Amino acid sequence: MSTYLAGFTLGLSLILPIGAQNAFVLKQGLKNHFVFIVCAVCAISDAILISLGVAGFGAIVKQVPEIETFARYGGALFLGCYALLSFRSALTTDHALKAKADTNAGLWQTVLMCLAFTWLNPHVYLDTVVLLGSISTQYAPAQLVFGAGAITSSFVFFFSLGFGARFLAPIFEKPLSWKVLEIAIGIIMSVIAISLIW
Repeated sequence: MSTYLAGFTLGLSLILPIGAQNAFVLKQGLKNHFVFIVCAVCAISDAILISLGVAGFGAIVKQVPEIETFARYGGALFLGCYALLSFRSALTTDHALKAKADTNAGLWQTVLMCLAFTWLNPHVYLDTVVLLGSISTQYAPAQLVFGAGAITSSFVFFFSLGFGARFLAPIFEKPLSWKVLEIAIGIIMSVIAISLIW
């Protein structure tokens, strides 16, 4: 049980800081737009990456730096474009939160965006595959229990964030709140994109 809790706690501490993926999940939750699907895609993606790390794939990532390079520059380009769209939305659109409003993106477009936020982020490989994978070796022969704890933390976090966002809905009935959120998301995406290239 202590090994499971160690995996859960470490996994949660790595995923908790606000980032591009978390901001996207929060926004989808506020719009009540494919929330379950978005949370599931993020959590399942994390589960796959954590499983690869626990299985020893982290050593391969270290030996093939091209994987990290592709994710770094591809992620920076994607985040930069998304930041520009957020800034443009903040300046040109007058949002007001209504149930299931502002949902131009279809299911597959939303899923692809979610996958891009996850798989084009090199930090996710460092956190899940390399870091969690290497730390799991300290819990041998119970690496799988450690990995299960980390996977559970991803499911708990993403579903809490996605479905918990609705409690903020009254705040986002005001157009100004949406503008502030869009600008904040744009800044977060820009900072992460610059840090990836830097």
